[in-house]
Amino acid sequence: MNLLSRNIFMAVAAIVLSLAGMGRAYAAEEDIDVQEIIFGHIGDSYEWHITDIGKREISIPLPVIVHSSTGWHCFLSSRLEDGAVYEGLYISSSDRYDGKVVELDAAGNEVRPLDISITRNVLSLMINSALLVALILCCARWYRKHDALEESPKGVAALLEPVIAMINDDVIKSAIGPGYAKFAPYLLTVFFFILINNLMGIIPFFPGGTNITGNITVTFVLAFCTFLCVNLTTNRYYWKDIFCPEVPLWLKPILIVIEVFGVFTKPFALMLRLFANIMAGHCLILCVVAMIFITAKMGALIGGSMTVVSVVFGIFMDCLELLVAFIQAYVFTMLSAVFIGLSRERPEKSDITEKQ
Repeated sequence: MNLLSRNIFMAVAAIVLSLAGMGRAYAAEEDIDVQEIIFGHIGDSYEWHITDIGKREISIPLPVIVHSSTGWHCFLSSRLEDGAVYEGLYISSSDRYDGKVVELDAAGNEVRPLDISITRNVLSLMINSALLVALILCCARWYRKHDALEESPKGVAALLEPVIAMINDDVIKSAIGPGYAKFAPYLLTVFFFILINNLMGIIPFFPGGTNITGNITVTFVLAFCTFLCVNLTTNRYYWKDIFCPEVPLWLKPILIVIEVFGVFTKPFALMLRLFANIMAGHCLILCVVAMIFITAKMGALIGGSMTVVSVVFGIFMDCLELLVAFIQAYVFTMLSAVFIGLSRERPEKSDITEKQ
């Protein structure tokens, strides 16, 4: 095992062991709600929970920005702690608006105002995006000051160059073919955006640990961007194959329906694949760690043995998630490039000559 791998393994082990110790201490005081732990992690909130010291929560309050029936309101989420009402607003505990800022209408019903608050996921998205921009600018700065033909890249450039070359040459160029260069900036941005958010989501402490790419809203936007790239940059042959396929006349209506349906199922599959894989990974790791919490009251033998099992399996899952983080970014980029390439296919010259 090389030095980098050993350091990563030791860091992951320290994280899981610290979670184990926290879990056993917490479980000794009260019962554990596993569902609350899992959905509290993968869900969004108006504060960023850091840790607990005894019964005291350490968290960062975030700005609440809403437009209600009484106008615009901007304040820190700490104003709404413990069910408090501030300026007619409070955080709901109902099934419909659980965890969301609401107000009461004239009939006494809960209604949601226009909410553009900087929640935990929004702040994490900003931090991760800033990190991505910083990495790319550092890479570009090295190439601006050095001749890549005479010296090998160093620092961030050395880290990113082989990844960029692999995605550009082996994925984008081979899948799209001629004219691939204009799609490369988008696809490379998507790849690194997903990768950085996946990696940051594995880190269980600030500013990591958020479930960005396991949020279906984020994956929907990414899939929608691919949908636009596919359908706004295509050619007439693509639409001809959809609305006028070369099949017997009686089969055309059936095939047209299938092809039109396929236009929307491709980005839908992209959205669900990334969302489900990342969210499932987060849930599985939390379930493994929660075993320590649950078995803490079952005695030293059971609790101790299950703690060892949970820690070992948790370390394994965290290491596996590092691989999954790259694979999911790679698969999303590859499928996006394949869909774009298929939409730009032209008939072979021999086929055109035969028709003439």
